This record gives sequence, C-alpha cells and structure tokens, in this order.
Amino acid sequence: MSQGPWGQGPSGPAGRGPRGNQPPDLEELIRKSQDQLNRILLGGGSSGRGFSRNLWITIALIIGLAWAYMSTNIVDPDENGLVLRLGAYNRTAGPGLHFVLWPVERMEILPVEAENQINLGGGEDDALTLASDQNLVNIRFSVLWKIKDARDFLFNVADQEALVTRISESAMREIVGRTPSEEIRTRGRQVAQDQVRELIQRTLDDYKSGIIITGVQLEKADPPTPVLSSCEEGQRAEQNQNKFIREAEQYRNQILGQARGDASKVIADAKAYKSRVVAEAQGEAQRFLSVYTEYAKAKDLTRRRLFLETMEDVLQKSTKVIIENGKDGQGIVPYLPLPELQRKSSAASPSHGG
Repeated sequence: MSQGPWGQGPSGPAGRGPRGNQPPDLEELIRKSQDQLNRILLGGGSSGRGFSRNLWITIALIIGLAWAYMSTNIVDPDENGLVLRLGAYNRTAGPGLHFVLWPVERMEILPVEAENQINLGGGEDDALTLASDQNLVNIRFSVLWKIKDARDFLFNVADQEALVTRISESAMREIVGRTPSEEIRTRGRQVAQDQVRELIQRTLDDYKSGIIITGVQLEKADPPTPVLSSCEEGQRAEQNQNKFIREAEQYRNQILGQARGDASKVIADAKAYKSRVVAEAQGEAQRFLSVYTEYAKAKDLTRRRLFLETMEDVLQKSTKVIIENGKDGQGIVPYLPLPELQRKSSAASPSHGG
C-alpha cells in the first residue's frame, strides 16, 4: 500500500477496509517527523552522535553571529560613540567601525553635530509674560541647541530636552521681567535675545549638561490680544514722532553745515589777510633795512634823495602851481584859488541843468 508524507496510506470511504476512518497513530507521526528533521540537519545521516555534534556547531555559529552583530557598531561622521562597560563610562569612539565586548560593554551613539530646535510660547496663557513696567507681553520664541560634551550629556541629565525647555522659559521670563514692554517689542529685541541665550548657557554649564545653545530667536513679542489695536496705534504715533525728530535733525545738520562753511570761509579770509599784512610788513622792513644800508654808506646823499622823493610825492598831490624863478622862468604868478573855483563850478552845474 502507498504511504503518504507522514507514513499513512490513503483510506477508502468510511466503513471500508480493515481500519475504516480511525485516526492516525500520533506516536508514529512524531517519530517519522523526527527522522525527517534528522535527515535535513545531518545531510541524510542517521547517527544520533553526529546529529548532536552538528546541532551544537549550528547553535555555536548562530550565537557567534549574534555576538558579532551586537558587538559591531558604526559611528557616522556627525556622531560620537560612548562605550559603557558594565554601565559605567569607559571611552569615547569617533566616527568609524568599532567593536565592543558585548554584553560586558555596549555603545551609546549620540548625534553631536545635529542641531535641535525647541519652540516655546505657543499657548496664549503660557506665552504671557510680565514686563518691568507691569505690562503683559505675548512671547513666542525658539531655542536652537547642540551636544557639546557627549559624556556630560548622557550621564549628568536624565531628560535633556525637558531641561532645556524649563531653563529657556525661566530665562526668558527673567529677561522680559527686567525690560520695559515697549523696548522688548521694538529696539531691545536683539539685546533680549542675546541676554536670554547667555543666561540659558550659563545655567546649563552650571548643571554640566553638555549642551551648547547655538541661538535664541524671539519670534513674537506683542501685547495681549485685547489691547493689541491700542498698542499698534501708539506705535504708529511713536513712528510719526521719530519721523519728525529725524526731519528736525536733518534740518539742524543742514544749518550747522552752512554755519561751519561760513566760519571756515571767515577763518580762511582772516588767515589770508594775516599772511598779506605780515608779507607787507616784512617787505617794508626789508625796504627800510635796504635804505638804512644805503644811508649808512652815504648819509648826505641819502638824505638829499629822500628829501627830493618826499617833496616829489607831496607836490604831485598838490593843486597849487609854483613856478620857479630862474633864467627861463616868468617869475611868481599870483596864487589863484583854483580848487575853490572848481568846487563852486561843480556845485552849480546840476542846478543849471535842471
């Protein structure tokens, strides 16, 4: 009779044959299944000792592969691997392929170059912060941080992101609490960001958290929603005020520029006049010295020349006419008041013309 795959031949319809539809023998099925498994593992052999030896080799091979898999670690270029021996820090591994003695050692891989971002102040109630002038400010900001020291990051802080969140919120409330609301909304925003970042970093360093803050971005610093329109109106008024101040400063600078130009011109003219007077005085002094030198050489001749030059200069400006009595002279002519006549003639001319 033909046998099925589990050692039992096909049975005919119910009630036919010597056994009919009786269930198969369970022990026979188990024994035949074990024989087939032995043939698969032992390559067709049937020796119990060979089966045991090959089975242990297979198990050892599986265990060896599992140990090699658990002991091999790949660290990427932007990561650091911390090797822990029995749970305690042993060494830090850089990028590359590394092996550890698992399970005595294991490696924790941390992305030290990845930049993480935490957004804070999303809720309306959580975002309200009291400024130094007792006004509420609606704050929303984000904090960027990275791992600075992988060992401190892993061992000194249990929940790093929660720590950064709590410290950032506290630092922002402290800085806003020391700053007027108008300043934190306008010109003092950049200063507040820098102060918050420094305060967060200093607190994290005190905790030895191994975290470095790379940036703080103050995204929103507005008044509460119910008073937002009134504050915007005040800001527009302040902008107009600043505009008028700038225009006044521009006019002042223009006037000051003109005044400085005029002053520079006056100073330059004074300096030119000074130079001219000094040059003339120096020329007169040189002329006097030259005359004195000639006078020292021939005193009588120099006196006579000076007298004649002086008389010539005086007589050239005189309106009187003096005729010298001499060989060719005509004698003394009576003095006629010619200047008085000329003045009278000039005074009478306009009246006649009228």
